[in-house]
Amino acid sequence: MFGLDDQIAGLSNGTTLLVVVAVSVLLGLRHASDPDHLTAVTTILASRPERATRHAARLGLTWGLGHASSLFAFGVPVVLYSAYLPRRVQDAAETAVGVVIVALAVMLLVRWRRGAYRFPPHAHPRGRTGWQAYAIGLVHGMGGTAGVGLLLLATIQSRALAIAALALFAACTAVSMTLLSAGFGVALSSEAVRRSFHRVAPALGVASLAFGVWYALGAQGLVPYVL
Repeated sequence: MFGLDDQIAGLSNGTTLLVVVAVSVLLGLRHASDPDHLTAVTTILASRPERATRHAARLGLTWGLGHASSLFAFGVPVVLYSAYLPRRVQDAAETAVGVVIVALAVMLLVRWRRGAYRFPPHAHPRGRTGWQAYAIGLVHGMGGTAGVGLLLLATIQSRALAIAALALFAACTAVSMTLLSAGFGVALSSEAVRRSFHRVAPALGVASLAFGVWYALGAQGLVPYVL
């Protein structure tokens, strides 16, 4: 969790409805800007840079819904009973996030090596499906459960209000991920980007691969982990 989340959560005293709602919305909308989310959505959409913005937004929505589903499912016990996932499970979920990013980066590099991103395209590689994006979102949501629960528990005393805030937070993460994906879709769909993407793809793949490896190792405590 970034310090910005703590600052946003600190705006609420946990009792004023409008303030709790505003804080939940802000946390949810900011959530998509985490580096692991940015890396994941970039590599997801980069598999089909020529696809329309609407398709990118649809993938972002299903990814965000998967993320929101696990956030809410695992966040409710935290809010109601302070029942966190065992530390080993949390670490395993965070490690899985890193592994997913590595897998996406490897697939991007493989497609690039096969010439899939040359313009005009000679092949039409299959992109991520909605269910695949949803599954990736589920894994991401599990990895962030502990931080979300701590933020909510620290600011909200009413359990009913906390559940409502958790649901609102989860919904806003889906909205923010949809908007983020649509934005990337606009950028990747432009002809100028598609003409040069075959030169950008290897750098993007290598950077995502390095980030995924670092993220997974950090979750296991093998390297400094500052997220």
